[in-house]
Amino acid sequence: MQKLIIAALLGASLVTTAAPASAGTAHRVDAAAGWLARQMADAERLETEFGGVKYPDQGLTIDAIFAFAATRTADDYADRAVAWLAKPEIASGYLGADGESYAGAHAKLAVAARVKGKDPRAFAGVDLIAGLRGLQAPSGRFSDRSAFGDFSNAFTQSYALLALGRDARGAAYLAASQCPDGGFPVTFETSPCVSDVDATAIVVQALRSQGEPVGRALTWLESKQQADGGFPSAQGGSNANSTGLAAQVVRGRSAVKARDYLKSLQVGCDGVEKGAIAFDSSGFDRATAPRATAQAVLGLTRANLVTLRGGGRDGAPTPHC
Repeated sequence: MQKLIIAALLGASLVTTAAPASAGTAHRVDAAAGWLARQMADAERLETEFGGVKYPDQGLTIDAIFAFAATRTADDYADRAVAWLAKPEIASGYLGADGESYAGAHAKLAVAARVKGKDPRAFAGVDLIAGLRGLQAPSGRFSDRSAFGDFSNAFTQSYALLALGRDARGAAYLAASQCPDGGFPVTFETSPCVSDVDATAIVVQALRSQGEPVGRALTWLESKQQADGGFPSAQGGSNANSTGLAAQVVRGRSAVKARDYLKSLQVGCDGVEKGAIAFDSSGFDRATAPRATAQAVLGLTRANLVTLRGGGRDGAPTPHC
């Protein structure tokens, strides 16, 4: 059960009254980050609810750390969050224990450590880089070692490349997974190859970090942009999660339209949840808004997970109302 919960948290990828048109993007992203900070339990972590029970969500907490770094705000919340993640009992619950070892968790936590100026080779008493390399097959693929099965996918492989800096075998494996239409699938080695917006967006960022060509993937990704400027998930229409990922990498007019779509989902000054960004145009949902807000912030700031670093102001900003 714990493995299934962890897999869900790793793989999860969320309108309301729009904020005033005059509000600048900087104010918008600050307000979004501030709302996200105020959702943290004990001002240190985000939680996800399953079956009426709240579980600490390490992956979502890392997304918040990225959002705080991208906006240069809520740095005190980011400090507490990384300190919470560095607790051995918290890290082991995410990375795997008792013979379990999850590649995606090692990779994403290593990126978070680097963003916060920590050494991923000595974080929570663990060498995250060595642990990640120990999960790489001769093919270059990074896979889970688990009695529950291998849940590794394009996000795992991409975060591994972002964590390691350079890895020729891993990059070659990821590049070779490209579908004939130019996009990338979530799940490797399946037929037919089905391109996915979310997977393609994170893969583009990862392959760029390796100096690999990404033109065909960007062309496919931009072709999936909807009339409202958003990008769709495999399950439905435009949403903040998919658009946040895509907006980090798409170009020109496509990037502008994507950011405008994300802004349209932000709760404005006449809403109770001021600053939050909802999953889609159906309305604010507290269950999905934290992940949507975190990923939307990365799209609005066009954050680069290779160069992203923490720091900036303390405190949780509120909208200029």
